[in-house]
Parts: sequence; structure tokens; C-alpha cells
Amino acid sequence: MKATSATLQRPARKAAKSTGDPRQLRHQALADVRRELILDAARSAFFELGMEKASIREIAHRAGYTPGAIYSYFASKEELYGALLGESLERLNTRVLDAVGGHSPGPDRVRASATAFFDFYRENPRDLDLGFYLFQGMQPRGLTPELNEALNARLRSVLQPTQDTLLHLGMSEQQALEETTGLFAHTVGLLVLSHTGRIRMFKQASQDLFDTYLERLVSRAEAA
Repeated sequence: MKATSATLQRPARKAAKSTGDPRQLRHQALADVRRELILDAARSAFFELGMEKASIREIAHRAGYTPGAIYSYFASKEELYGALLGESLERLNTRVLDAVGGHSPGPDRVRASATAFFDFYRENPRDLDLGFYLFQGMQPRGLTPELNEALNARLRSVLQPTQDTLLHLGMSEQQALEETTGLFAHTVGLLVLSHTGRIRMFKQASQDLFDTYLERLVSRAEAA
């Protein structure tokens, strides 16, 4: 695995905390604040300009730093994007795991995991834009294949509790994968229609449509 500036900073944080050295702790706290400022600037630039037009120089300007200062934290704007999406997916993963934590494998676990996914992106539309490249025409332009696959793998892991529960309920591996893929596509489609306002042309509510689809999925799982 190729080391990046972001991955190299994590051991430094741990070392500062373990030694308890006040100077190191202050230095690390300042570095963390600067890193967050850079991420905030990158987020706004990506949403307003898209990945291709958002340059390191533009991000540095918004953060109040020089381009060289940005490179001391992130090797490229693709790495910046990866950090932003990675943090978003971690929050999504936490939301899903918290939701399924109190349920044994069964219909309620399917409902809990799927609903947590839907609710997270319903409540955080910018995370939806970020996660599905909607700010740049739904194409992962500018990302390396390795980074794109790594981010996709993290997103797939969020869906794993649903797929595992469908397997537990008796579906075959292929059926569970197909149903999880269908649920994912249906959910994201409804969220996009909802966030863009296009759902109104059908005189439908995205929440009602999601609930109906989810209950039909649960029925299919129970029948298996």
C-alpha cells in the first residue's frame, strides 16, 4: 500500500498522545485544525466547481494557505477528495452499525440497516453529492482506479449487514447480492429524486416509496 501524507500523520497523532509532551500535543492540535480547514475549503471548492476545476491553488486560497502548505498535508486533490469521502463513509458506517446493533439477524435487522442508510443521506444531501460524484456529472473523473476502488469498497462494507442478514434468512448468495444491489439502486434513486425535487412530478413521497419497497424486500426474504 502506498503511503500518503494523510496516512503518515496518523502515527504522529498517536505518538503525540502517548508521550503526553505538551509541545507535541500543541503542535498536533494545530496541525489537526489546519487539516480541517483545508478539508472544509476543499469541500466547498468541489461542490461549487467540481473535481476537475477545483485546483489546489483554489483550495489553498479558500483555506488561507499557500499551495505548498496544502501539499504538506495532502499529496493531491484526489487524496483530499478521498479523505472527505472516507470521513463521510465512516459517519455512514457508524450510523448503520448503531442501528443494527440491537437486532439479531432477521427482518428487523434488514429494516434497521436499510433505513439507517436512507435516513443518513436524506438528512445529509451534500454527503450524497459527495459520495456519488453528483457535483461533477456522476462520473469519478480525476480519481485513480485504486482510490476509486478503495472508496467503493468502503461503501460496499456499509451494505454488508443487509446482505448478510438476507443470507441468514435463507436467500442464496446470488439472491442476497441482487436484492442488496436493488435496494441500493432504489434508495439512491429515490434520494436523488427527492433532493432535486423531481419526485413532485409523480406526486409521490420518497419516504412512502422507500417504506413500501423495503417491506416488499422483507417479505421476499421471509419467503426464502
